[in-house]
Amino acid sequence: MRASTTPALTAASAFAASAILGAPPQAAAQEAVTIAVAESDRYGSYLATAEGRPVYLFTTDTRGAADQEPRISCTSEACLAAWPLVTTQGAPQAGEGVDAALLGTMRAESGTVVTYAGWPLYTFARDAGADAPQGQDIESFGGEWYLLTPQGEEVHAE
Repeated sequence: MRASTTPALTAASAFAASAILGAPPQAAAQEAVTIAVAESDRYGSYLATAEGRPVYLFTTDTRGAADQEPRISCTSEACLAAWPLVTTQGAPQAGEGVDAALLGTMRAESGTVVTYAGWPLYTFARDAGADAPQGQDIESFGGEWYLLTPQGEEVHAE
């Protein structure tokens, strides 16, 4: 991916995101991230980090494919503070029920971003504890945010 098309996660936005999440800046990128499957009565099976944080796709991003690099459209400080990218220091790991062949990475100014089925992955700053996921089917920053199924598709509540 060309550097000119990647977002800039500034120190201020990293600090803001970490303050909201209650973690030190760059905490999300200390080790290789594991993507796991979580369950909800309302949403069924969806992807989350090994720590239980739901992960989301953003509909205005460009989904990567064999002939197209993924592209991140959530680039403003406000967007990245509300929807931090899932970054990793190594190859992302597939937890039980996750298709390792759908996991990938892309380079961005903020680091190595985890992708799934070609989608860059995000967490939601307001997701916490038993109330998560709170970011499902939200319209903000010019698009919609959805949980992902283990098959790499948008979750739609019945």
